[in-house]
Amino acid sequence: MSESITVEVVYALPQKQEIFTVRLPAGSTLREAVEASGVMKKYPEIDLAKDKPGVYAKLAKPDAPLRDRDRIEIYHHLIADPKEVRKQRAAQGKVMKKGAGETVGE
Repeated sequence: MSESITVEVVYALPQKQEIFTVRLPAGSTLREAVEASGVMKKYPEIDLAKDKPGVYAKLAKPDAPLRDRDRIEIYHHLIADPKEVRKQRAAQGKVMKKGAGETVGE
């Protein structure tokens, strides 16, 4: 009897989070789990070249081997680079708010 693993493939949308549970042979890769889950058929806008995958919040390559109970997450690509946006705001002299605002008595 060959060993198998169970993993979750997660894709977050603005309204909800989709979770697909997949049972695969031991030694399967991240890409194989994503393909077996059917998430890319349900959401054809997913492109693993742009929407980087990860395992438990750490980026991972599509050919990364998986372990039992891994949680694969598909991250949306960023529209704008946060560092670049901050540089542009600084160049324009705009102040970025920090925290909840000023405290009383300061």
